[in-house]
Formats: sequence, C-alpha cells, structure tokens
Amino acid sequence: MFRKPISLILILVFALSFAQTEYKTENNISYYPENIRKSDFYINSQCKLNFYYPTNAKNFPTVIWFHGGGLTGGNNELPKELLNENIAVVSVEYRLAPKVKAPAYIEDAAAATAWVFENIEKYGGNKNLIFESGHSAGGYLAMMITLDKKYLQKYKIDADQIAGLIPFSGQAITHFQIRKEQGIPELQPTIDRYAPLFHVRKDAPPIVLITGDRELELFGRYEENAYLARMLNLVKHPSVKLFEEDGFDHVSMSQPAFHLLIKEVRELTKKIKTQKNLQ
Repeated sequence: MFRKPISLILILVFALSFAQTEYKTENNISYYPENIRKSDFYINSQCKLNFYYPTNAKNFPTVIWFHGGGLTGGNNELPKELLNENIAVVSVEYRLAPKVKAPAYIEDAAAATAWVFENIEKYGGNKNLIFESGHSAGGYLAMMITLDKKYLQKYKIDADQIAGLIPFSGQAITHFQIRKEQGIPELQPTIDRYAPLFHVRKDAPPIVLITGDRELELFGRYEENAYLARMLNLVKHPSVKLFEEDGFDHVSMSQPAFHLLIKEVRELTKKIKTQKNLQ
C-alpha cells in the first residue's frame, strides 16, 4: 500500500541530491566609488573585478583571489580550478608598479574586499564566509590586508571578520618590489610596515600558508612562510597551518594548492556555519 508514495519520495530525494548548481559571471565591475574613479584615470581603467557566483544557492562561501606578477604584471582571470565548486570567486585587478608605489596596490586589495563585504549578500552569499587568497604577489596582498587591520578599517571592516587567509607562496617579508622602490637590493631582506611578518597577531582569522618545495621555490619563500607560521604560533594564534608541496616550484605549486584551498574553505565554512547556525 505504501510502495508508490515511498518510491516517489526516493525519486525526489535522489533528484534533489543531484540538482546542479547554476553559476553566473559578471566581468569588469568597478570596485571604487564613482567619485574616486572620476578623479583618477588609472583607478577607473584598472581597478576592476570579475565575479563568479552560484545563482541557485544561499549562504555560499566566497574566495577573493589576487593574481600574481610581482606587483608589476598579471591579470584578473578567474582561476578555472575554483569554478563549479559551490563557491563564489572574485578575481581582482589592481594598480601596478611602476605606475604606482606602495601602498597603492595594497589599498586596492582592501577596496575590492570592501566591495565584496558590501555586496555579497545581495547575491545570496554570506559576509561571514569571505576568504582571502592569491598567488605570489597576490598572496602577499591577501596577507597584508588581513594582518594589518588599518587597510580595511578605512571601510569600517574589522579584518577579523575574514573567514580565512589562504595565500599561495605569499611573501612574508617586505615585498621585493617595495624594497626596490625603497632602493633596497632584491636579495636584502627587510621587515617593515609593508611586511606581513611585522603585523603578527594572535587574533587574526584562521591562516593556511601554502608554498612549493623549499629547494625549488622563489628565493626563500618557504622559509619566510615557515617563520611567519612560527611567530603566529608563538603569539598563540589558535589556527595556523603550513603546507610545503614537495617537488613543486613557485609556479607549479598553484595546481595542488587549489585543491588544498578548496578543502580548507569547505572545512572552515562547515565550522562557521555550525557556530552561527547557518543553513
């Protein structure tokens, strides 16, 4: 007597479990307000973001992605490895040296992040699930605006609201391009206000540091990140991970790193949703 209703329920459950998430991409969104764009031609032409998001989901996580290129090149192409993963992705273009000097590109990273905080809930996302990431120079920018709280404070955003910081081969000392601007040789390391290491603090969001093989990486990129992880542990930061990808150099490390990024985003999202009782 109950076979037909039960069969129908099972079919519906099965169908819903395999329902595909649909996505939309919006390109070349200006993340600075109009009054600033009108007063600065370079900001108006350069400071854009691409926004990829699920259209039939709610409370999804968002990864803000900053491209690499030594702060002098690169573009804001959406990483294909992050597509179709039930997350939103925001890829950011920012001003580049030598047209600008520090801290212009760091300020751009903060402005783009502020745009996401202001707008993500209009698209169904959640402000509690915004992650910062990027490769090389992009990882450096993500680290700076997360650890040095002043950049987001300008927009009345507490950097501790960021759900997680997951940079790929980010520079933890002062970036070599900024040292060049200061007249410091490329291989002379410094730690000043433009170094993520300068802003170590125990109350920062969860941090996952990923680098390539220490023998294959660019300069001392693994050792910089290891030192940052060590100092975060010493100040008793509660959630720090460090991954070294054996056999991968500075460029190729990004491929396995994307898998780690997705894994960490999912784990942190699950934890945050449980804490805040989100569906």
